[in-house]
Amino acid sequence: MTDLREPDPDLLSRLEAALGPGGVAEPEPRFLEEPRGRLTGVAAAVLRPRDTAGVAAAVRLCAEARVGIVPYAGGTGLVGGQVSLGMPRPVVISVERLSGVLEVDPVDNVLTAGAGAILLDVQAAAEAAGRLFPLSLASEGSARIGGLLATNAGGIGVLRYGNARDLCLGVEAVLADGSVLNGLSHLRKDNTGYDIKGLLIGSEGTLGLITAASLRLFARPVETATSWVAVARPTDALELLGRLRDAIGETVSAFEIMHAQGLAFLAETMPEVPLPLADTPEWSVLIEAGAGPGLGERVEVALAGAFERNLVSDALVAQNEAQRTAFWRVRESIPEANRRIGAVASHDISVPPGKIGEFVERGRIALAAIDPGLRVNCFGHLGDGNLHYNVFPAPGRARRDYDAVRDRVIGVVHGLAHTLDGSISAEHGIGRVKIADLARYGDPAKLAAMRSIKKALDPFGILNPGAVLPSD
Repeated sequence: MTDLREPDPDLLSRLEAALGPGGVAEPEPRFLEEPRGRLTGVAAAVLRPRDTAGVAAAVRLCAEARVGIVPYAGGTGLVGGQVSLGMPRPVVISVERLSGVLEVDPVDNVLTAGAGAILLDVQAAAEAAGRLFPLSLASEGSARIGGLLATNAGGIGVLRYGNARDLCLGVEAVLADGSVLNGLSHLRKDNTGYDIKGLLIGSEGTLGLITAASLRLFARPVETATSWVAVARPTDALELLGRLRDAIGETVSAFEIMHAQGLAFLAETMPEVPLPLADTPEWSVLIEAGAGPGLGERVEVALAGAFERNLVSDALVAQNEAQRTAFWRVRESIPEANRRIGAVASHDISVPPGKIGEFVERGRIALAAIDPGLRVNCFGHLGDGNLHYNVFPAPGRARRDYDAVRDRVIGVVHGLAHTLDGSISAEHGIGRVKIADLARYGDPAKLAAMRSIKKALDPFGILNPGAVLPSD
């Protein structure tokens, strides 16, 4: 790959002419930081195109000048994919002005949105049309469609609806030479060669810049049943999930597990968030299902059977929307409580669901060998095997006190996930934070294929240089 260069004044002038007023700006701090405050990036300028033609023009000019481009959507990513750490300084291309829902088609069940559309707005547009767009995560009030697709985001509905890739029928994207891929499709079936859309989704902006997408919509459930359940261990929770599926089929959309440590952090840092049960159990599970009339009764029958088998020690079933919202407020507040405590290391891993119990126990023992005072908040999407396994300082100590052992902690967690046939990144991507771990644990043939694809689609290495795979 050709060495990249920093944009000179002449290039910035041509970019200003191509993008118009407000199209080129000095980088604000928000474009150079990631949410956890561990990384601070560099950039020569921020480009804010108004449309796909503007993105294409900017990419074309940067390609000719061999200037790196870092794509920026909502900035909510947690692996540093949106911040450049290397020199020379790149330009940032923000998709925030490519916003808005462009079309809602309730017949084809398709919604078309710009890459800058905020997820919450997309959900609202689908609801206004009597449909459901099921992608849901804690940052949905600021996360944008382009970034969600670029990272193949997951969230709480993966168990039933799949990741972002499964919810997308087509994309419009600008490739590394400035050409535009016109792929905004309504088709469920299109067997005409390579799935370029699937390749771009999850590539974290290293193969192309998504500018718009056509998204799948679903029927809204007639009835929703939401329950908060106490269990003794993750294996009991998995058995409960199996019994629920036997009773109500594949209508379970969320099956979230939370350890008592996370609820203790919540009580300590955010006491205004009420906990559902007076006595906090070792493990709690938040369950939501959606189907036709009578769902609630079938869920209650299934929970009663779980009580009889001693899988469940306590359970609450939401009787109205206010109770459902209160349950979800607890789950969605855990990441903020974690932030206020300050993690030594945070991990987004997945293992086969049947091995989660083994992972939790072996992880506890291995971390205690590093420092018995370390506290673990394990929570996440149990049904699809994705755990957010976050390690915190002992009471009265700060995360900086553990800088010397942080790499060992990460090595223990990622190594154990790999040993149990899991992944070091379940839904957050690789970004810049996990490049070394990908090289260590990734399949050599897969990594070689990824490098070949990168060189074919981005021969000069201008798209998000240093992300996912290190620059040559």
